[in-house]
Amino acid sequence: MPIADLTASAAPVFASPRGGGLGWGRTALLFALSFASLGNPLFAADVSGFVTERPAEGIAMSVEGGFLVAYTQRIPGTDVSFEMVPIPSGRFTMGSPDDEADRREDEGPQVEIEVPTMWVGKHEITWAEYKQYMALNDAFEKFGEQNIRPITDDNRVDAVTAPSKLYEPSFTYGAGEEPNQPAVSMSQYAAKQYTKWLSLLTGQFYRLPTEAEWEYAARGGSTTAYNFGDDPADLSEHAWHYEISDDLTHAVGEKPANAWGLHDMHGNAAEWVLDAHDPAWYATLGKRPQPVAAADAVNWPTKLYPRVVRGGSWLDDPPALRSASRMPTDDEELRGYDPNTPKSPWWFASDAGQGIGFRIIRPWQPPAVAERGKYWDADIPDIERVVNRRIDEEGRGERGIVDPDLPAAIEKLQ
Repeated sequence: MPIADLTASAAPVFASPRGGGLGWGRTALLFALSFASLGNPLFAADVSGFVTERPAEGIAMSVEGGFLVAYTQRIPGTDVSFEMVPIPSGRFTMGSPDDEADRREDEGPQVEIEVPTMWVGKHEITWAEYKQYMALNDAFEKFGEQNIRPITDDNRVDAVTAPSKLYEPSFTYGAGEEPNQPAVSMSQYAAKQYTKWLSLLTGQFYRLPTEAEWEYAARGGSTTAYNFGDDPADLSEHAWHYEISDDLTHAVGEKPANAWGLHDMHGNAAEWVLDAHDPAWYATLGKRPQPVAAADAVNWPTKLYPRVVRGGSWLDDPPALRSASRMPTDDEELRGYDPNTPKSPWWFASDAGQGIGFRIIRPWQPPAVAERGKYWDADIPDIERVVNRRIDEEGRGERGIVDPDLPAAIEKLQ
């Protein structure tokens, strides 16, 4: 049975520790475990976040044979870890109603979306996490000098690019670089490559959320302008925004979580999603039978920009932090201070770029192997062309193979 065939019949639900919950059915679970036994590197039989007995505390989602729970994932080869929170499948209304204060036209008309079960990062990706990915530049460079772990036609699909070294670190870190502050200033391409690196390293499939998935998670079941209500006067209790940020990002998790346990969905760093921005996209979705499956609601990019970042940042005023707010990107502006030609495909050099970070998700059902590249790799030829030029002709940035053996290979280098 193809993975896609399981989607309609397999719908885990949110359950309290004492509650019941409808299961996927034994077929889905056995299929998943059988798939792992066939050697799929991104669906290990020892599934993080899956337990066979209901935990005494915390939220659990019931599936046949066990429960989906929050988990902590250590990045292999490091002492850095991050937390993932299970989010229930369900239906929600994406966009803002006509009478919402500060509403913009690109937030409607509202659309009904069906979202499958997933884990979502409890926090935005921090500098502690992102700097592990940045460190690949030196490691890959040394591998190339010593002809270790070469890229071949057989393993090229597992190649990841490492971002070039910072041209001016003091500028990139202008909003802060403490380990627990959100990492910022990376392009969407760099964020996607981070998720590829993390996935191939851990054996779990991670990616950026789609726009619909992000809003569903941010709302946490709410229908108000913010996940805590409608009054922006209450925002400072829940989010870091321009008026109170002191021109800095702040440690993740300092503000209260939403109803599903996710912090900083409003403010601190705005967050990349996979979608291109089109002000008429919701109108297009509205013409389809409702609800629209989240997987079918993605506006896949066909040009460099505009793309979408969500949630607003420490640089923004309250209207930009609303759950339905969509910020279209302008790469020319975001790379405005970059002195290079072509400009970096991994880094933004602008004040606005210091407000852009990202959060990861992990779907309970990973996509087929052939479909994973669209979540991870360059999606238009222009990005790939610039990446190749920067690495192959200019020696800025690196590429290398990522697999579970990478940490040991790096340690051997040292």
